[in-house]
Amino acid sequence: MKKIFIVISMILLLASCTSTKEIAYFQDSEHGRSASVAQKQITLRPEDKITILVNTRNQELTNMFNLPYVSRQLGTQTNYGQTQGVSCYTVDNEGNIDFPQLGKVHIAGMTRNMVVETIKSKLVGANLVKDPIVTVEFANLTFSVLGEVKNPNRYPIDRDAITILDAISRAGDLTIHGLRTNIKVLRMNEDGTQKSYIVNLCSLEELQNSPVFYLQQNDVVYVEPNEMRARQSTVNGNNVRSSSFWISLASLLTSVTLIFVK
Repeated sequence: MKKIFIVISMILLLASCTSTKEIAYFQDSEHGRSASVAQKQITLRPEDKITILVNTRNQELTNMFNLPYVSRQLGTQTNYGQTQGVSCYTVDNEGNIDFPQLGKVHIAGMTRNMVVETIKSKLVGANLVKDPIVTVEFANLTFSVLGEVKNPNRYPIDRDAITILDAISRAGDLTIHGLRTNIKVLRMNEDGTQKSYIVNLCSLEELQNSPVFYLQQNDVVYVEPNEMRARQSTVNGNNVRSSSFWISLASLLTSVTLIFVK
């Protein structure tokens, strides 16, 4: 009987355990090892929204270059001459925005810093202002994290370089059931086609060389469930690979054995 129970226990253990090799990140990393990763900044596309704030020493000039944004509430009087914020510019299908005093400005394909320098150059070149301070921020750029993470959601892009590790961190890290070796990143290209990439978090070298190490706007990071979670997601969790199946089988074998022993 002791041998039978030992065999049954080993079967249950093997059926339910998860190898640490499937959990630990960066398994090929070495202490003191350095690697250069080319930083890829976000570039603007049609339908992206940004805010542009121009500051000068002259307040009247400043008001000329900033779109008025006034909070409106029903039943209250609106003061259209007061600027309470900055409105968003939407990149049109041709890659342009319509900027006050400058007209159409092409910014598609530019980074935030490039937009700053372009607006500065055009304002100075048109003799509109000599010393502008231009600030550009993303307004509607996001990425999504789905699947086996603690907090799946859509998250804003608030700086120029967002890595897939940043995305996973914002989502609260992978659950213990997340498949670390086969994370999918879906990316919509500028021509409207979508491409899928595979990321292996267990290998630091593969991760650093991945074309999706730095995320872009509208990227979707999907963490697949491992086999244990997949087994639990069946209708009754009772198939030949599930732990419940082996528990039921072990219980049956124990009962049959007790009958024959008696």
